[in-house]
Amino acid sequence: MLQRKFAIILFILFGFYFSNAQSNVPKGWHLLDPAKDSFYGINLNKAYQFLKEKNKKSKTVIVAVLDGGVDTAHEDLKEILWRNPKEIVGNNKDDDDNGLVDDIYGWNFLGGKDGRNLKKGSDEKSRVYHHFKNKFTATDFDSSKLNDTEQIQFSMWKRAAKEINLSSEEQMEIVFLEMATKAIKRHDKVLREDLGISEYTCQQLETLEPKTKQGREAKYGYLQSMKMLGIESDEKNTNTIKELDDYVDGKKEAIKAKDNPPTDYRAEFIKDDYNNINDKFYGNNDVMGPDAMHGTHVTGIIAAKRNNGIGMDGVADNVKVMMLRVVPDGDEYDKDIALGIFYAVDNGAKVINMSFGKSFSPEKRWIDSAVRYAESKDVLIVHAAGNESTDIDVKENFPNPNYLLSTTKASNFITVGASSDPKIKGGLIADFSNYGKETVDVFAPGVKIYSTLPGKHEYGNLQGTSMAAPVVAGLAALIRSYFPDLSAQQVKQAIEKSVSIPDASFKIIKPGTKNEIVPFTDLCRTGGIIDAYGAVELASTMKPIQQTEKLPKSSLKNSKIN
Repeated sequence: MLQRKFAIILFILFGFYFSNAQSNVPKGWHLLDPAKDSFYGINLNKAYQFLKEKNKKSKTVIVAVLDGGVDTAHEDLKEILWRNPKEIVGNNKDDDDNGLVDDIYGWNFLGGKDGRNLKKGSDEKSRVYHHFKNKFTATDFDSSKLNDTEQIQFSMWKRAAKEINLSSEEQMEIVFLEMATKAIKRHDKVLREDLGISEYTCQQLETLEPKTKQGREAKYGYLQSMKMLGIESDEKNTNTIKELDDYVDGKKEAIKAKDNPPTDYRAEFIKDDYNNINDKFYGNNDVMGPDAMHGTHVTGIIAAKRNNGIGMDGVADNVKVMMLRVVPDGDEYDKDIALGIFYAVDNGAKVINMSFGKSFSPEKRWIDSAVRYAESKDVLIVHAAGNESTDIDVKENFPNPNYLLSTTKASNFITVGASSDPKIKGGLIADFSNYGKETVDVFAPGVKIYSTLPGKHEYGNLQGTSMAAPVVAGLAALIRSYFPDLSAQQVKQAIEKSVSIPDASFKIIKPGTKNEIVPFTDLCRTGGIIDAYGAVELASTMKPIQQTEKLPKSSLKNSKIN
């Protein structure tokens, strides 16, 4: 599921503290130098200055973004998008013989061969519950006869069965949120008619004077609602209402989930044999899809064209971004994630960004196969930790680097939490961020992050660990660009060992609490926020590791995945 900012709304409605964001936060604060600029960014300019002084030259690096879609026509992204050199645009042929026709910018695993696109997906918890329900509730079922794989499935199903019933408090929260959404839509309708405009932000609305008493009342009601929900002042009314509607609809479906199997949207649009991982030549080449908001923003954070005087600067300066559409509104499918990773690796990606997550992964073995393949091919994977203010040492969070039926972990996997700045919102750690002393590796800026949005000239702020992960992916790409002989594990090591550790004056408040102060090392393994300058400086001292193991010659088309 897309890691949406509305994960925190239910806390807000029940009286938890949520400070208003400072309105004059500099665009691109996440790139700034904490010592020089007084914002706890990643110190990027100093990193580039160091590389310049060392006369380091860069090599183009491909970064794969597994997400919901990207606007390929955006002014700040057009030049940095990967284009498949083996495909001829628009000839409706599989020129590179990989089983996919006209995969120019990447591939859309959520599309149909008829050109239609799946927009909405059901939640994985419901899919798991109903998929295994008959098997594990049968009268002759005997759990003692299950093999290791079946035991994992049974444990997962029991958890789904327990969680599928929403508590009375959760149902009440949905009612309150639905009421708030209806009120916002009423205010919005009056304002659009009174002011004669269709789109506006709270910042703009503050400066406008409605003509009628009804309009003035609607203005006050709308602004108060936005403040109550913690919506950023530069968020457009249309985007806010859409996300609220999507969130409420998803929660209402969850209420019905126990008695009603989830709608199989996949069967209608994609029409693959989902349970067969080797039925893999489905989808289409529409990498934008029906909603490219999230993926476009993530892509800009990583690599929007630097120093062109337009919009904003990405982290990395010599990158081509490959788009793989695998995330619908709702929970993503394990099969698409696995095949997306295989595609990225086969087509030269050295860094993969995955700004999504869910709490169930019934086909994790497929994703494990893909992660192992990426590991063997020296590809680094960066994953967002999630936005539920939860300890993911305890609560399941997928994808993750833990291989099934094994004590080993993937060595090419970084999990990222979201940091903030006390001058922006709350404290140094984003109050919505997931955390984990063992499972989260680093933190990176993820609050009020300014980046590209769908529309040729559009930009705006979003927040979430979805925004923190691409900051790390951009830094990883930067290191791989200027130090191309370093392995994925060495890049991970350079990022982790160079983190900026806040001094004692910064009180680290545990996410999801009002004022519980904890050591930063309780929230992640490294106890720090990434530092671009420190990372490239450390990378410059590392000696390349010689690859001695013969890598597999597998590929998406020719491999058989178990």
